[in-house]
Amino acid sequence: MTALWSGGPAEPAEDRTATGHVCGPHRGRGRLVGRTAEMGRIAAALAAARSGRGGALFVTGEPGVGKTRLATAALAEAAAADMVTVRGRASTVGPPVPYRPLVEALLLLARAGLLPDPEELGGYGPVMTRLLSATPGTADAPGTADTAHPAPSPLTVAETMLRLLAAVAGQRGCLLVLDDLHDADPGTLAVVEYLLDNIGHQPAVLLLVAGHTPRAAAELALCARRREAAETLELTPLTHPDVRLLVAAELGVAPGEVCPELLHRAVTGSAGIPFVVKELVHDHAGRPTHHGDRTPSVPSAVADDVRRRTASLGPLGTRFLGTAALFGRRFPLPVLEHAMGVDHTALSEVLRAALASSLITPDGPGTQWYAFRYPLAAEALLDDLGPGERARHARSAARALAHLHPGLPGAWRAHAARLREHAGEAREAVRLYCEAARWATAETSPEPAPQHAVQQAPEHALDLLTRAHRLLEPGTAAPELHATVLEMLLDAVARSARLDRLPAPPAVDRRIPAARRAGIHARLSAIATLTGRPAEALRHLDTARSLLPGRPADGHSALLDLAAAHAELGRPAPDRLHTAARLARRAVDAARAGDEPDAACGALLLLGQLARYTDEPAAAAHFERARAIALAHRLPVPRTAADVQLAITAAGHDERPTRLEQARQEARRRGLLPSAHDAGFALALEHVRRGAFDEARDGITEGAAEASGLGLDRHLALFRLADAVRYSHQGRRAEMSGALERLEPLLDAAPGLRAMSYGLARAFCSLLEERHDAAEQELARALAYDTENPATVDFGRHGIVVLLGVLAGRMGRRHCAGPADARAGGTRWNRQFAGLAHAVLLGREGHRERATAAADEALAAAAPYPMARRLCLRLVARTAYEDGWGAPVEWLREAEEYFHAAGHHQVAAAGRALLRGMGASVRQRRTGTEQVPPHLRRSGITVREFEVARLVAERISNRDIAGRLHISPRTVEKHVASVLQKTGHPNRGAFATAARDLVPRVPA
Repeated sequence: MTALWSGGPAEPAEDRTATGHVCGPHRGRGRLVGRTAEMGRIAAALAAARSGRGGALFVTGEPGVGKTRLATAALAEAAAADMVTVRGRASTVGPPVPYRPLVEALLLLARAGLLPDPEELGGYGPVMTRLLSATPGTADAPGTADTAHPAPSPLTVAETMLRLLAAVAGQRGCLLVLDDLHDADPGTLAVVEYLLDNIGHQPAVLLLVAGHTPRAAAELALCARRREAAETLELTPLTHPDVRLLVAAELGVAPGEVCPELLHRAVTGSAGIPFVVKELVHDHAGRPTHHGDRTPSVPSAVADDVRRRTASLGPLGTRFLGTAALFGRRFPLPVLEHAMGVDHTALSEVLRAALASSLITPDGPGTQWYAFRYPLAAEALLDDLGPGERARHARSAARALAHLHPGLPGAWRAHAARLREHAGEAREAVRLYCEAARWATAETSPEPAPQHAVQQAPEHALDLLTRAHRLLEPGTAAPELHATVLEMLLDAVARSARLDRLPAPPAVDRRIPAARRAGIHARLSAIATLTGRPAEALRHLDTARSLLPGRPADGHSALLDLAAAHAELGRPAPDRLHTAARLARRAVDAARAGDEPDAACGALLLLGQLARYTDEPAAAAHFERARAIALAHRLPVPRTAADVQLAITAAGHDERPTRLEQARQEARRRGLLPSAHDAGFALALEHVRRGAFDEARDGITEGAAEASGLGLDRHLALFRLADAVRYSHQGRRAEMSGALERLEPLLDAAPGLRAMSYGLARAFCSLLEERHDAAEQELARALAYDTENPATVDFGRHGIVVLLGVLAGRMGRRHCAGPADARAGGTRWNRQFAGLAHAVLLGREGHRERATAAADEALAAAAPYPMARRLCLRLVARTAYEDGWGAPVEWLREAEEYFHAAGHHQVAAAGRALLRGMGASVRQRRTGTEQVPPHLRRSGITVREFEVARLVAERISNRDIAGRLHISPRTVEKHVASVLQKTGHPNRGAFATAARDLVPRVPA
């Protein structure tokens, strides 16, 4: 079984009795997600039953977790194996029926024509007949008596069922599912207990589905597990990735196409309960929400389920949960008890009942905090409170909170704000929301983490500010308060990249003072830059400047200059980096003068990013300075951003990119997605350079999907570039070209990426194809594009460009000496190229020993980069041999072995040719057929034909194949014709499509 079980709906029982032996209404629906381990254990039990060894499994879990769905999948699995399958369900609806699930199973077998004749069961046949004829009100019903035909004992019924299962199962085996056992009558449970002890000798499996409710069924499951009479499958909520898969399956789309807003709602609102996830999806599909709408309503099925379970707690329980819902997902029990003013013993009983119903759960150690099992439960309870009742309960809770926690320290402000909002006190609620948001984003020690995941500070602050902004009535709220809320909200949106929280349209009250309106437009400009909309960013900047005539105050000037510096990066111009740096330096000075540490940190971080390409030590100094300011002023967001940038810088020198991965995870944990994506892009490049292509692919896929969903075009462009680089470093030109085509529409959002697409992607692919002239031309184009629109990430100017230039004689000592170590050339990746260029120059100058030492040092730096190291060896070997330094023969053998194993036959062939020219022995790669796959070898494909076939599978033209294999185009044509004739394909396209597995992959 896989993580996703996919099967179409099962046919109705009446249509499948002859072939599938499926009995009962268990039509499969959609996909079973995230239950790989459980289905594996069920499949093992079914296989054992078909061999004559029966068994039993209890499926348990909270309501909605998917117990019945797993049972349905088990029935389909058994039916697919040609086993007899039957199902019965206990119920509390209607008059009680003794042995209800067992009788239902017998009736289904009878309808399917699979019920044995009573004579086959011997003395137990009449018992089966009596079970089938029993109806409420007869002598068999509880409370009546029939002296002529006394009711069979549970033990007799149990033995009857055991023999009946053996007869039905035959040689194929049988699966009996008994659902909702927590509602079963005592007689049924007694029968089940007997079956548990005796099923092992029958070719049948019992699958018993029961909830957590503390009833007899739960006790039976516990006892059966203790005496090893049954195995227990405890279903837990789905993980975040599984929720994404389930949403995609319900919508019938690929996981990457799931609407981010819906996914966020499903993950945060459901707590991983499949029932809630599915209802959210169906409700979203039926009533889509629009940008800027209030929180969508709770799906009716979920609300009905919450009402049903709440009603079972009685009036006090309904009041208790309704008041608790005013606090949101989590609520403090002492405050609730004080607000309600009820007897402690009575409230404790209600609390225990609510816990047993799985509506709430303890949240952390002790008895202070509890939480609703999923947030939608609290929303449903809130919706059921009338306006007067809600305000009355909220005022009582607010008074209790203020009494128990004077001054509302720490996180209590957020709870007080929510209560004031429910009480209808909007102005006080807005004030408290703003104070709570400031506290949430400050560098403080938060309250102990609860058992369930809590929103991180920026996300939590964003929620608080969104609620505050919604409470502001246009034209009536105080202008200063309106400005404060909008400023804080825009800052939170920029930090988290949650553009769905951006007010639409972001109206700016004209009563707000001009200087603060200018600051708001500066913030809107920064957000537009973040999303790759440079024209909109410039419009907001123009508006901000028009509101600040003359010389503005330092604080306003810093914010405006910083926004202008970021906007400058989106402008296609040769001087954009210099202009951005000038504006950022001016912002730093103004921020220091105006005591704006947050703006100072932002400007320093930008200066560091701009300097990393040209002066790495200076860049690190800027990042360290930003980090120091953030620590001094207890600003966690810029501190985390500085940590990310420092980790990106260090990744070019570290043995492993562990620090970078940790920084990325910390940024994600704090909800700072732009910083996390910066780290993700750098990490993807490091993985590619180190040959970890699968890790790179996973990070790129995740980052691109998230950036696309959030509308972050600049970051999406970065991830698409990384994807092209990943393919190029594997020599997969077709896929690289496709990735670059997908990148093209986004280059306006990131003008500097065009140079990188030539230097990091195309040129390396050409080198792996032994097309050195093409690589030189592509690097020249990268340099030209860099002159027009400077890149902010090194594309090879200080590394591969220098080495190829020195080898070609175009570059000399002045190109690879001096400032290299003080700039991006000092990264470990570039040191391998620049160091070997230095060795080449030393060798030409006659300094053989120094050249060898320089080469050894460069190759030591190249150790983490398997492909680049061997490429360097292949590039410098001829020069080293001619000038008499290094170990060119050993280098070429190492390179040839690597490239041959990686499937880069052009480079491997060039290495063998160089070895022959040096008079060295060469391993003959074509003396056998071990490299030809067996299915092609059986078709008569020779080694040379296989070499041609691999290139045909990459859709490479005959002319290019001839160049790569150093044979004539006519010979290529003959080999291609032979391959097509031997494999039976009508043309090259058909062969390439069928032979995708022949396309080489590069090992680490």
